[in-house]
Amino acid sequence: MSIIGWTFFWVAITFSVYIGIAIWSRVKDTAGFYVAGQGIPSVANGAAVAADWMSAASFISMAGLISFMGYDGAVYLMGWTGGYVLLAVLLAVLLAPFLRKFGKFTVPDFVGERYYSNTARVVAAIAALFVSFTYVAGQMRGVGVVFSRFLQVDIVWGVIIGMAIVSLYAVLGGMKGITWTQVAQYTVLIIAYLIPAFAIAYTLTGIPLPQLALGKVLPRLDQLQYELLGNFYSQPFKGSWDMLNVFCVTFALMAGTAGLPHVIVRFYTVRRVVDARWSAFWALFFIGLLYLTAPAVAMFARYYILNAFNELGPTGMLDLSWVQNWAQTGLIRTGEWSEGMTAATLLSTIDRDIIVLATPEIANLSAWVVGLVAAGGLAAALSTASGLLLVIGSAMAHDIYGQIINPSAPDHVKLTVARVMIFIGVIIAGLLGIFPPGFVAEVVAFAFGLACSSFFPIIVLGVFWKRCTKEGAIAGMLTGLLFTFTLIVLMRADRVLGLEEPILSSFLGINAQGVGTIGMILNFIVTILVSLRTPPPPKEVQTLVEQIRYPRVLRAEELESA
Repeated sequence: MSIIGWTFFWVAITFSVYIGIAIWSRVKDTAGFYVAGQGIPSVANGAAVAADWMSAASFISMAGLISFMGYDGAVYLMGWTGGYVLLAVLLAVLLAPFLRKFGKFTVPDFVGERYYSNTARVVAAIAALFVSFTYVAGQMRGVGVVFSRFLQVDIVWGVIIGMAIVSLYAVLGGMKGITWTQVAQYTVLIIAYLIPAFAIAYTLTGIPLPQLALGKVLPRLDQLQYELLGNFYSQPFKGSWDMLNVFCVTFALMAGTAGLPHVIVRFYTVRRVVDARWSAFWALFFIGLLYLTAPAVAMFARYYILNAFNELGPTGMLDLSWVQNWAQTGLIRTGEWSEGMTAATLLSTIDRDIIVLATPEIANLSAWVVGLVAAGGLAAALSTASGLLLVIGSAMAHDIYGQIINPSAPDHVKLTVARVMIFIGVIIAGLLGIFPPGFVAEVVAFAFGLACSSFFPIIVLGVFWKRCTKEGAIAGMLTGLLFTFTLIVLMRADRVLGLEEPILSSFLGINAQGVGTIGMILNFIVTILVSLRTPPPPKEVQTLVEQIRYPRVLRAEELESA
């Protein structure tokens, strides 16, 4: 069977499973829709967290950026891995007891309760929408890339097909359906990622473990790149990626992780606090399986491409089947290839988002493996997209409509509003996927920057500083969010606004992916200064903060007083 045939086979099987799960797990109440009735086992929830976490950016784009950027591309690896550890400590250890006790489904719920203000809740909901729409744009782009190649349709139609699929199981099943669907999607994506990595590692080195094979391939790649490009692949801080940018982007990704609304809500879908903490452990294990493999996949792909260029030259590479196949999608601009071109020019004509999907073809693996990788890429993109769409629906239906506009609305009305908002969100996300402001991982990095600059300071100060006030939180969130969003738009004006070139190239030497760190610092400063200039929070709110940090001590005191 051909690559296209195998792709249709794997996609048909996996999508049938996803839709079947959504229909089987359809919910009729808000607790089931938002937090799956708190009935998900910790291992399954860990797999769902991993699937939610490892989006198209992790599966499709991260290895591509590492492959093209070299050492500096590891900022995505370090930022997202370190960020998850930060998230696990901050949320599973500190916030889970508080949020579960008060029945809070969403981050805006926490903000509204902690900062005793519906205005703060609305600002947080708006920030969640900014983060979610930016994030989901990357997922829709990833879906379009997969479909454009393997189903032989235009990227626009690929995005539309993805919109139809994800809206179906997100609208029907809510969090319950999405969670069990994501368990299946994680299984698909990790198998699809590891099988070709193991096969290529064995082919190149005779060692089946890619993490060990990497050490043998890297010296060969360094030597080859030095001959063709005049620098080493492993050389750090090349070009615009100096130490400052590497630090800022890494920190923005880490801090942004702890503020991602679609991941945070995952820890409320289990029965007990201890299950939430075990979910964090299992998720880190499942995430590590892919993240520890991505650098090897990146190096294998780059080695194959540079070696082909060295042996065949650019015109000789035109005869390679993988080049011909991807050239049809427009994601390799072979029209710019000429006999005298350099390796650097050739690399600039290859879209970074195709690397993981194209690597099995580049390495001449079996057609069924190539098709399986396509199904894995779709699983990664759609799993995260569904979680983000649920956040969009909950922000509008639960945090704004249910808490502000019509608090007395019955459950079925809130569910209807949530499903309508998810459907509208799918349409907007699709448009953003068709006209993205960057590569998949770059777009996702923008979302992390927005989360870092808006949510992270408010969550940290809300836990560790009783004196933080509603006025400070509102001012801080608005400052961080607006600053970061404005800077990203100005630095990506060529893509976002359709201008010929960006309005700003950088801010104080920091690129668009790292500017969220500056927004976060401004958020901290503004929140603290405004909080000190406004009346302290009510006594009961300060008591709640104490309960977050010292729940056992307070319970003991209550028992003694009783």
